[in-house]
Amino acid sequence: MALANQKGGVGKTTTTVNLGAALADMGLRTLIIDLDPQGNASTGLGIENRGLEHSMYHVLMHEEPLENVVEPTDVRNLFVAPASLDLAGAEIELVPAFSREQRLKRAIDAVLDDYDYVLIDCPPSLGLLTVNGLAAASEVMVPIQCEYYALEGLGQLLRNVDLVKRNLNPTLDLSTILCVMYDARTKLSGQVVSEVREHFGDKVLKSVIPRSVRLSEAPSFGQPITTFDPTSRGAIAYRDAAREVHHGSI
Repeated sequence: MALANQKGGVGKTTTTVNLGAALADMGLRTLIIDLDPQGNASTGLGIENRGLEHSMYHVLMHEEPLENVVEPTDVRNLFVAPASLDLAGAEIELVPAFSREQRLKRAIDAVLDDYDYVLIDCPPSLGLLTVNGLAAASEVMVPIQCEYYALEGLGQLLRNVDLVKRNLNPTLDLSTILCVMYDARTKLSGQVVSEVREHFGDKVLKSVIPRSVRLSEAPSFGQPITTFDPTSRGAIAYRDAAREVHHGSI
């Protein structure tokens, strides 16, 4: 499942990390692939991504087997293939590369049987890294923030998903939308959720992720919210979302 939204700061990495941890807590072997050069999914799971011998850069550019890059995390059943800053250059280096859009897919195919879930954290842009993520995935989850400009830019993302579907990956499906950064004190949050449900119907998860200080603090401790503060509203919401995702896919 690729997590994509070309707007930055919409809680995409937060969702990848915490959804992955919640699935792992359910006993499901989960691999997070960090495709974002900022590497926040890696550091948010306690993986120091400076000076890594192998990272997703080597998988994409030097055909390093994915299994050589995967690191265990402190959460049982949760693994991460970390990003490094080199990935920023991969966006340009991939341009002339042969069969450049399918490199991630080939790497994932080799390890797919080892995991129940593979979550791909795509960068907040629609370049070749995100195209690799979409070409490798069978479904796309889009986190949407409950704010005024939430649906802006979504049309562009949908068109790109459609382009990848037509040209590279006919089985790709925008399957799931998750409303994040929900603030129960504002009317606006409620309106955005209603609007998103109206647009996308049952693709929208019933679980809504609240705006929460604890969720923002967890990454600086290198932990998902389910470890950092397991009884917090954010942890409960991500566990609910993980159950919905899993039951929807059975």
